[in-house]
Amino acid sequence: MQISKSLMTNIVAILFIAISFIMPPFLYKHTLNTGLYALSGALTNWLAIYMLFERVPFLYGSGVIEENFEAFKSSIRKMVMEQFFSQQNIQNFLMNEEMKIDLSPIVERADVSPAFEAIKSTVMESKIGGMLSMFGGESLMDSYKEPFEVKLKAALISFVRSQTFHENIQEHLQQSSLQDDLICSIDNIVTKRLDELTPQMIKELVRTLIDEHLGWLVVWGGVFGGLIGFAASWIV
Repeated sequence: MQISKSLMTNIVAILFIAISFIMPPFLYKHTLNTGLYALSGALTNWLAIYMLFERVPFLYGSGVIEENFEAFKSSIRKMVMEQFFSQQNIQNFLMNEEMKIDLSPIVERADVSPAFEAIKSTVMESKIGGMLSMFGGESLMDSYKEPFEVKLKAALISFVRSQTFHENIQEHLQQSSLQDDLICSIDNIVTKRLDELTPQMIKELVRTLIDEHLGWLVVWGGVFGGLIGFAASWIV
């Protein structure tokens, strides 16, 4: 069983008070004051921490976490959206991710035969279509289908890998509503999740995050209280 820092500090302070009654007269006051002041500092800080999370009757300002539940949720949402999902951060993310996109595999798998069929149809319906009929017509055109598709894909791959293509994409991302839509979606998700939180959940979340550090407030309250009490015992 692990004893908390707060409990240990209070136990030490009480031991100082108890020991003072068996100390020699010239040490009694110093030991007693040290214990009393240490206990006072530790208990005061412990009560202040307790009041952060729980309401104490007749003590104004207690239960501040639950009391300011809505303001706390609003602060979390504002922090998340402004610090993590700002328009600039979203824009930088989209640009960085866009540079990683390689469309070459998509082009390789694409069926470009409709492009060839469109060109063949245009040629055959043109004035030179009749002339080509003398040399095989559509059969002659079909013999060029595979070389045409290979060269077309090579040209497309070269284009999608070009700096100009990526610059055009980045310019479009800057001017399009994609960023606004993405930010709006993220905002809705964050807001919805925060709306699911209850005051008890917020309280436990904050307690979990800072409980260990708050425990040291009690320890140092006892330490400094004890030092002040020891010093005061020589003055008073």
